[in-house]
Amino acid sequence: IDFKGVNMVINYDLPTSAVEYIHRIGRTGRAGHTGKAVTFFTEDDKPLLRSIANVIQRAGCPVPDYIKHLPKLQSKQKKKFIKKPLKRESIRTTPECFLRKAKRKIKTTKENTKEKKKVKEDKNGSKLQTVPKS
Repeated sequence: IDFKGVNMVINYDLPTSAVEYIHRIGRTGRAGHTGKAVTFFTEDDKPLLRSIANVIQRAGCPVPDYIKHLPKLQSKQKKKFIKKPLKRESIRTTPECFLRKAKRKIKTTKENTKEKKKVKEDKNGSKLQTVPKS
């Protein structure tokens, strides 16, 4: 699929291989146009960085020295990362305060609904009074 006009790609998780990285950032800079790619990574991603840094460097882009000097990933480790990528916490773009506010609103709505049902049941119950048997 070719999306025209994509000039920036943001990777919120590091691709598990250089090939996957190329595929992801390939959405930008098509047909001679320039583009940018931003990739976030964590300490756990460090073993994967070197192969991706080599691709970036071969493309003529600057790579920080500390990434160039990271240990090379062994083939067994590489296969492990490809088969079972790192588990990550979900990424949210909504601030926590808004999520808490929405949760309170839902809770209040549920409580109000329960109260309305109780009032309705009481009204219905009072209409259907049972007469004791003599």
